[in-house]
Amino acid sequence: MLKLLPYLKPYWKATLLAPLFMLLEVYMDLLQPRFMASIVDEGIMNGDIAHIQKTGALMLGVALIGLIGGIGCTVFSSTASQNFGADVRKDLFTKVQSFSFGVLDTFKAGSLVTRLTNDVVQVQGVVLMTLRILVRAPLLAIGSVIMAIMISPRLALVLAVVIPLLILVLVIIIRKGFPLFSMVQKKLDTVNTVLQENLTGIRVVKAFVRANFEIKRFRKSNDDLMDISIKATRIVMLIMPIMMLIMNASIAAVLWFGGLQTWQGILQVGDLVAFINYVTQVLFSLMMVSMMLMNVSRAKASAERINEVMETEPEIANRPAAKTNVIRSGKIVFEDVSFAYDTYTEGSKQDVHARQENVLKGIDLEFQPGQTVAILGATGSGKSTLVNLIPRLYDTTGGRVLIDGIDVRDIDLTHLRNEIGVVLQEAILFTGTVSENIAFGKPDASQEEIETAAQAAQIHDFIISLPDGYMTLIGQRGVNLSGGQKQRISIARAILVQPAILILDDSTSAVDLGTESRIQKALKSQARRSTRIIIAQRISSVLEADTIVVLDEGTVVAQGTHLELMEASDVYQEIYRSQLGKEAVVIG
Repeated sequence: MLKLLPYLKPYWKATLLAPLFMLLEVYMDLLQPRFMASIVDEGIMNGDIAHIQKTGALMLGVALIGLIGGIGCTVFSSTASQNFGADVRKDLFTKVQSFSFGVLDTFKAGSLVTRLTNDVVQVQGVVLMTLRILVRAPLLAIGSVIMAIMISPRLALVLAVVIPLLILVLVIIIRKGFPLFSMVQKKLDTVNTVLQENLTGIRVVKAFVRANFEIKRFRKSNDDLMDISIKATRIVMLIMPIMMLIMNASIAAVLWFGGLQTWQGILQVGDLVAFINYVTQVLFSLMMVSMMLMNVSRAKASAERINEVMETEPEIANRPAAKTNVIRSGKIVFEDVSFAYDTYTEGSKQDVHARQENVLKGIDLEFQPGQTVAILGATGSGKSTLVNLIPRLYDTTGGRVLIDGIDVRDIDLTHLRNEIGVVLQEAILFTGTVSENIAFGKPDASQEEIETAAQAAQIHDFIISLPDGYMTLIGQRGVNLSGGQKQRISIARAILVQPAILILDDSTSAVDLGTESRIQKALKSQARRSTRIIIAQRISSVLEADTIVVLDEGTVVAQGTHLELMEASDVYQEIYRSQLGKEAVVIG
């Protein structure tokens, strides 16, 4: 929690004013029992109606001043806590945006959602309660103890026995409760993960009639959350009956010993009434503190999860004196490149525990500016991994990748990725208009530029046929579009930025051959200055590429034009025959 306190610094005025106003309210509350004692001893006992009225009016005035203090504390504590939560959430989201694919592979999406929402709310709530209850309760308790001692030091010995007992009970319960609250947050992660996976893949679930299976899977994670929550709540609920038992026993003790003192004339009736009020305030204050501390223990677990994300250093970041404006032509060189995915355990601050076997081994390639380069290979051969190294979505394990003679690790990340257009395997669209989605990488693009990119991606005619044309709203993840339409909008988005390097990772798999051919021709025209890298499953998509690279189990087994590979590569011939038939060899 302490690591997050700097987020309150910009709102130090509200953070300071909230407890000051609460101090005013507490002081007014501490005066009330004294006024009540005066009414009993000097008003009721003496039959002095004027004194009763005067003191009653004074109590009302003091109560109004206390109300002002309470309202002021509420306003300023709410201001400080809400701004605190907003800033933490903003920085947490910003931090997640800085993570490489490698780090994102370790944090489950559901866990990150929980941390950005529920965990931040838990911490934000504790800040609010700290500025109110955790200020009010101790001040009221201390003030009430002092006032009680002033009334009767001998009778105050009851508090000397009760308070340490209450504190001991609180320590025991909190020590047992904290580990359980940590488990609650982890189980909530699991529920969010299952829920997110199910909602994202709901069409697959329905298509394969797996709703019952998903319901069982969700029920299990939901029941696990319920069980641990009940266990944690039971611990918390122990506080109330124990506190009430101790409080009632304390009041009984005060009435017993205080009554004796009253009969002996040592203590006035009004003072006894005031003393009971102060004892009650002390015990209720400690009860508030106990409930607050349980919330603090839960928030502590949430704060640790937030700090875990905040303290995770991005694997991929700019080196000192990273170079900008150095990518000109888009020449790409792979020098003895190897790569292996790291294995992490979430919750260990991303310490590397093991490194998997290399998925790329000794890759040596050179792509010339303006070339169309095709990469073929079986599933799992390392095609996508290879191209992900170019924009530094991952960093090489060994060797290096150079663009225009400069190691990509020495190039400023913003500049590097601005000069590389990527269309990933899964076409991801965002809620918004068609125009906004195409202009995602270049928000200031003109309508003419957007339409030109859409024409190159062979999606313009479809867009203008929509009721609102380019202003048509796209549903979440492009739910109201077909796979081919989403892919073509994604291609238009990449073309629009006019990158030095354009990577198409199997991005026309849902497009028919005729449309794909027109896209390829348009790319040569619209992106003729770009080095175009195409990963394709269909060999017909890459027959006219300047260079075709064949990968097999993470190594380059062949490279050349279609005709060269047909003569020299058995692997390429096998792929060709499997897709186009044996007679196609003669045609080639």
